[in-house]
Amino acid sequence: MSQPSHVERRPVCLWLLTWFLNAFFFQTLGLCLQDCECLGGDERRVDSRTIFVGHRSGPNNEAFIPPKFCDNRIVSSKYTVWNFLPKNLFEQFRRIANFYFLIIFLVQVMTVDTPTSPVTSGLPLFFVITVTAIKQGYEDWLRHKADSEVNKYPVTVLEDGRRIRKESEKIKVGDVVEVEEDETFPCDLILLQSSRDDGTCFVTTASLDGESNHKTHYTVPDAEKDLETLNATIECEQPQPDLYKFVGRMHIYRNNQEPTVRSVGPENLLLKGATLKNTQKISGVAVYTGMETKMALNYQGKSQKRSAVEKSINAFLLVYLCILVSKALVCTTLKYVWQSKPGQDEPWYNEKTQREKDTNQYLKMFTDFLSFMVLFNFIIPVSMYVTVEMQKFLGSLFITWDKDFFDPEIKEGALVNTSDLNEELGQVEYVFTDKTGTLTQNNMEFIECCIDGIQYSYHDNSSEVDGFCVTDGPVSKLQQRREELFLRALCLCHTVQVKESTEQEVLQPPQEQRGFIASSPDEVALVKGAMRYGFTFLGLESKTMKILNSNNDIEMYELLHVLNFDPVRRRMSVIVRSRSGETLLFCKGADSSIFPRVRQEEVERIRMHVERNATEGYRTLCVAYKYLSADEYAQADAGLREARLALQDRDEKLMAVYNQVETDMSLIGATAVEDRLQEQAAETMEALQGAGMKVWVLTGDKMETAKSTCYACRLFQRNTELLELTVRTLEDGGRRREERLHELLIEYHKKAVQDAPPVRAGVTSQDYGFIIDGATLSMVLNSASDSNSSLYKNLFLQICQNCTAVLCCRMAPLQKAQIVKMVKNSKGSPITLSIGDGANDVSMILEAHVGIGIKGKEGRQAVRNSDYAIPKLKHLKKLLLAHGHLYYVRIAHLVQYFFYKNLCFILPQFLYQFFCGYSQQPLYDAAYLTMYNICFTSMPILAYSLLEQHICIGALLDNATLYRQIAKNAMLRWGPFIYWTLLGTFHGLVFFFGVRFLFSNPALQDNGQVFGNWSYGTIVFTVLVFTVTLKLALDTRHWTWINHFVIWGSLAFYVFFSFFWGGIIWPFLRQQRLYFVFANMLSSVSAWLVIILLILLSLLPEILFGVFRKPRGPHSRQVKLKQTHTHTHIFTLL
Repeated sequence: MSQPSHVERRPVCLWLLTWFLNAFFFQTLGLCLQDCECLGGDERRVDSRTIFVGHRSGPNNEAFIPPKFCDNRIVSSKYTVWNFLPKNLFEQFRRIANFYFLIIFLVQVMTVDTPTSPVTSGLPLFFVITVTAIKQGYEDWLRHKADSEVNKYPVTVLEDGRRIRKESEKIKVGDVVEVEEDETFPCDLILLQSSRDDGTCFVTTASLDGESNHKTHYTVPDAEKDLETLNATIECEQPQPDLYKFVGRMHIYRNNQEPTVRSVGPENLLLKGATLKNTQKISGVAVYTGMETKMALNYQGKSQKRSAVEKSINAFLLVYLCILVSKALVCTTLKYVWQSKPGQDEPWYNEKTQREKDTNQYLKMFTDFLSFMVLFNFIIPVSMYVTVEMQKFLGSLFITWDKDFFDPEIKEGALVNTSDLNEELGQVEYVFTDKTGTLTQNNMEFIECCIDGIQYSYHDNSSEVDGFCVTDGPVSKLQQRREELFLRALCLCHTVQVKESTEQEVLQPPQEQRGFIASSPDEVALVKGAMRYGFTFLGLESKTMKILNSNNDIEMYELLHVLNFDPVRRRMSVIVRSRSGETLLFCKGADSSIFPRVRQEEVERIRMHVERNATEGYRTLCVAYKYLSADEYAQADAGLREARLALQDRDEKLMAVYNQVETDMSLIGATAVEDRLQEQAAETMEALQGAGMKVWVLTGDKMETAKSTCYACRLFQRNTELLELTVRTLEDGGRRREERLHELLIEYHKKAVQDAPPVRAGVTSQDYGFIIDGATLSMVLNSASDSNSSLYKNLFLQICQNCTAVLCCRMAPLQKAQIVKMVKNSKGSPITLSIGDGANDVSMILEAHVGIGIKGKEGRQAVRNSDYAIPKLKHLKKLLLAHGHLYYVRIAHLVQYFFYKNLCFILPQFLYQFFCGYSQQPLYDAAYLTMYNICFTSMPILAYSLLEQHICIGALLDNATLYRQIAKNAMLRWGPFIYWTLLGTFHGLVFFFGVRFLFSNPALQDNGQVFGNWSYGTIVFTVLVFTVTLKLALDTRHWTWINHFVIWGSLAFYVFFSFFWGGIIWPFLRQQRLYFVFANMLSSVSAWLVIILLILLSLLPEILFGVFRKPRGPHSRQVKLKQTHTHTHIFTLL
């Protein structure tokens, strides 16, 4: 049958549609670019900035031009009032489904004769867009609120000798700001003045990197005590995000004198967000403000991580989009085939107008194709996205609420930084873990030391000489002097501060516990270890270090220079001058860093003890010293001062001076510090391996220490054959390293891959462990030949993938990220997880699919950059095996169910076209089209996806192998997708043809009247709603009162709505198609019978399968457990 059409409007509508989308895009893009403009754009063109302290001009002969910098406003929000709507809409319509429904809606609005009302597409789209916009708007409002609290915070600024209270946002670069104890710094400041006599202050940076330890900062040397008379400029680098790097110099001008130049470094920089501690008051000049502070530069969004489920959704969406286009093409083609028959195109009762006859045939075919697309568009589940978002957001709360994750020591639980990856926790194949602070506690305890090859162990026994227990030989006068030199080195070579150093404490016995402030726990352990043996560090006052020796005499040393520790040198040194005028350099560091710089005849006496201690799992440090002559010190002092004044390449110049000074030293001894395993670390690693995950340990520690930790954690078993690829094994063959590397890789590949027996039931007959160090890894990844590099990388990957555990030692942070990236991009794209607790783990945490931070003692940079944070390593077991498993099963079922129920929904509509002359006649009323996904079927699946426990949590934790059943996206592969699609097709066919069989009887009502086409569609829709809802009820294994409420409540709401919608004459409707249709339908016994029979027939295969299927494997043990857990409250998930 033909329909009246207004085809001449359609090209205009399509042109309007294109114009609207282009205008929308460019307008929103312009708003986005406008938001990204920086106030201080001009300064990016230069490498440094000059700051006038207190806005006073420099030398009198220079013209003072105040520079322009950013103000101190912090803006972490994403939107403003005027750009929220276009910017948010632009972001939402970048999603394929949202953009598709927008097109469909615009086609319906702009085209007069679409088969369905624009409301059917517009209302669900409006609902999804509105809910998402409200959620994002509320989150941004919270950010605005937090910004306002920071920007309006009152601060004290010194202006012309007066103390003025201002709002924080009004601070300008160059202002002198005063901060009191326990206040946070409002911007990045250079410390000019402190209330402490020694010109220092203590700060905590917990809000920046989580370090609760106090850090010491110093005033700029030679700055005026009276800041009102200070005339100075600061030349420093432009803003950059590294919290621990700052390069600058300060020019201090005095009347008729050459300006004094002093270096300014990170020790003088007080960062915004840090808190002043143990210091009454400080004054500093603002150097970076607002969005240019280091805190703001570090507040940047991490790269968006997409889960495997989201990728599966997009793939399934394309399949259903193809199904939709195919249906529209089939119906369009058959329509014109049917109309080609005589009398079908223009029957006598519907003759064409002259305008219709003049319309282009191809244009009419295209518009008919669009009409069919509109009719069948509900096969694409637009509401699935908002349901998935709600499921992820609400589901993440269960991790936060889990009482098993609460740690009484730090009084914190788990933290969820992103809820987009919940299901990814159930798909992890590779776990990359740090060692120190993750597998171990990072709680250092001094165990023993070795001095000149003689081992000393401490025993708490007053009868021992000086607290030492000599186990390797006698004590001589010479050895006693070496012991004292060693203990002085431990007391002087560090950056530890004493919390309180009063006169009374000097008289306390050295065994008394003292409070120390340090950025590294092993430094405190060494100082306390020296205190056990009779040498007590009393503190640093005005560049003078005080020691109480074993004779209760106070020794004083002038601290001349500190050569700071860095991960490249792996050592630190101090240069001190004694009362007698001797200048000494004390150095401590890793054996690989110290041994090449001392006399080689001294190394062999110490090496054996170092290797033995490392094998026992202790952390070892070697201690060396050197006497500096007056000329040597003068040269070193000049070099250090010159390097510290450099603005360009300061770190490289300092490194060169450090390496020059730290040579030809004398080795005294070594220390052993124990870092105990984390609670249940071995059980957790064993469970992860039982779940089929490969565990890699990535650490900067030496191989022997890390290897012993792997044995203690049961990653390496006693029968594990270790394949070692380190610098030591490369040098064994007497060949060039490159040749030996190639030979070993081929040998290990043959042993672990080619000759390995096939894996059965996840268990191999021979376990292999692989060990590699950082230097060898660099050769593997960065070979001189590109072809060799690719070959080495492939061999390395294949060997590692066939090993039960891999240990990578002596790793730099960048190498950790490279390894994670290499595995992540390998064949099969396995899901990776990185877990760590320190700043050096951030790179691998960001690189992995899922990043886990541990709230440890090395700061909280790892926590801030992670996707999830847990207090202890032991919590990883439940996070993956229980929460991850359940989240994946729930969301996989949610996705498959959404596609299934929409296929059931739209297939009868497609079949109906074969019986209505392809006239685009809707089968369902517009109200049903609109409410199906929003109200009738949305809440049961949401409740299921939040509460379902197909296996109880206890069983998941007890049987780690259950995790393997869902590995590699098992529930969202093409096999299950095809099953759900076929099931939806079967149900759709049953719905349509079952009701058609009913309608073969013309008289279905008692009065002999027949049902019309809207009754036909209503019966099909009723069977549809009840069937898909009861299908979900059959799938539910864990019933709560919420499940009962939403499932039976949704069915009751559908019945109530149908009576209500069809029982009232609505004045705003031009056509009321369902007036009393539902009530009349239920008055027919035949309709009742068919509805019940069709529901039973649709669900019968599933019922029979559930009845006759015998539980197998671990599921069989769940039958009794599930009966006892059926009516458990929602918080049993915790």
